[in-house]
Amino acid sequence: MKKAVMSAALMTAVAFTGVAEDKIVIDGSTTVGPIAKAFAEYFMAAHPGVNITVSESGSGNGAKSLINGVCDIADMSRPMKNSEFKAAIDNGIQPVAHAVALDGLPILVHPKNPVQELTIEQIRSIYTGVITNWKEVGGPDMEIVVITRDTNSGTYETFEGLVMNKQKITEKAEYVGSNGAVRQRVQSTPAAIGYAGLGFVDKTVKALRVNGIYPSAATVRTGEYPIARPLFMYTNGYPELGSAVYQFVTLYLSEDGQEIIDEIGFIPVTSY
Repeated sequence: MKKAVMSAALMTAVAFTGVAEDKIVIDGSTTVGPIAKAFAEYFMAAHPGVNITVSESGSGNGAKSLINGVCDIADMSRPMKNSEFKAAIDNGIQPVAHAVALDGLPILVHPKNPVQELTIEQIRSIYTGVITNWKEVGGPDMEIVVITRDTNSGTYETFEGLVMNKQKITEKAEYVGSNGAVRQRVQSTPAAIGYAGLGFVDKTVKALRVNGIYPSAATVRTGEYPIARPLFMYTNGYPELGSAVYQFVTLYLSEDGQEIIDEIGFIPVTSY
């Protein structure tokens, strides 16, 4: 990202000369948050007169912020629900989705856990409490510690939709408030299992193959990895051409924007 930020002023000063002093308020998904923060760093380097604030309160709260007119951009790791659209329209807000990146949801375990692969059915059985010990899936004799996201999270709702098949998560599951918290809990707990965005995988945790497919940029892009989703930024209506908000939410279409997304660990929706 340093390369992109360093080149921001040079590569965009001419194209974005129409940006006046402005403020952009962003709220929502902790998954999309790193993209928004990196875009904000890049954008403000090119436009010192534009102030951008990024909050990470979850996709659901991002939607509420847009509906209530307290943010310019809502970051969401899931599509808006029909009920959210209705609430927005009733409040005079017209939500427009900008799909800025693609993401997979790796299943994470402690690096010392010898298990390498699970099926969707096995993951569901672990999260419903049917499978409670790692030895039942070829691992050590340890009771599984189930980590899940808070229910206001778009990551939670994606996992629920793609994995749980309308079955309830076990009451023994521990709920945490961010992707980073999932990673932290898994890296410190040998018996834990969790899920987070692709950009949160590092050497402190191990991502499992799911149905034989390892989560990567390539397998998400081709649709092979079964737990994947688009990531969104929502605005109130389509932003005015040339405005700061317009230039910000279309940054993902530029070469620098795609480089930023790739460096963070997500997948650009298009490439040059």
